[in-house]
Amino acid sequence: MTGIILAAGYATRMYPLTLNFPKPLLEVGGKKIIDHLLEDGERSGIERFIVVSNHKFISLFREWAEGKDNVMVLDDGSVDNEHRVGAVKDIEFAIEKAGINDDTLILAGDNVLDFSLSSFIEYGKTKGTSCIMRHRESDKARLSKTGVVTIDQSDLVLSMEEKPKEPKSEWAVPPFYYYVKEDLPLIKEGIENGCGTDAPGSFVSYLAERRPVHAFLMPGKRFDVGSIEGYEKIRKEYKGIEKR
Repeated sequence: MTGIILAAGYATRMYPLTLNFPKPLLEVGGKKIIDHLLEDGERSGIERFIVVSNHKFISLFREWAEGKDNVMVLDDGSVDNEHRVGAVKDIEFAIEKAGINDDTLILAGDNVLDFSLSSFIEYGKTKGTSCIMRHRESDKARLSKTGVVTIDQSDLVLSMEEKPKEPKSEWAVPPFYYYVKEDLPLIKEGIENGCGTDAPGSFVSYLAERRPVHAFLMPGKRFDVGSIEGYEKIRKEYKGIEKR
């Protein structure tokens, strides 16, 4: 199994802290954010990781990856936030550049979890389909800034929308995705057919109309490092991963 870690963002909301330093390499709980994902991913059965960075921060990620034999770092070529490639295109880039042809977990490199990814992976294997995560969010303002999904009683995704003005449910979708290898070619197809490419969940909307996708109930908390104040809060509150 392969893990793709999306780390090509510029974190402009956290300037000046991230002006010349990438958010995934900041520390939470005594280690870098990206290392939390990498170490839990390894314990959960991910054999190799493809980290997609941008040209501005590529040297810092390559320095971080030294000695990590199961990590490949890729440069998507972008140099600033205004010219970023977009998450879905970065996923396509990683698949083609690394020759990925197995089940793949997509991970946002700037998120910290207090639960293990193993439960999500096992859920995907049990379902035998591509899967997303979901958690309940009652705040409409927050729902309008994330992906929102509707599901049936068997967790099957009926619809998925990124940043909706009028959310159709209270199920928010964090940026973690499990794709079976049979669905990977649809990423290129989706881009060619005009699916959104900025937010990683945009492809899920396209995929769910063509293949079954299931939504896993997130068993713990996700800490999204989105502001300097939020980052300091997370550093104080994060206690580590609980196996669930």
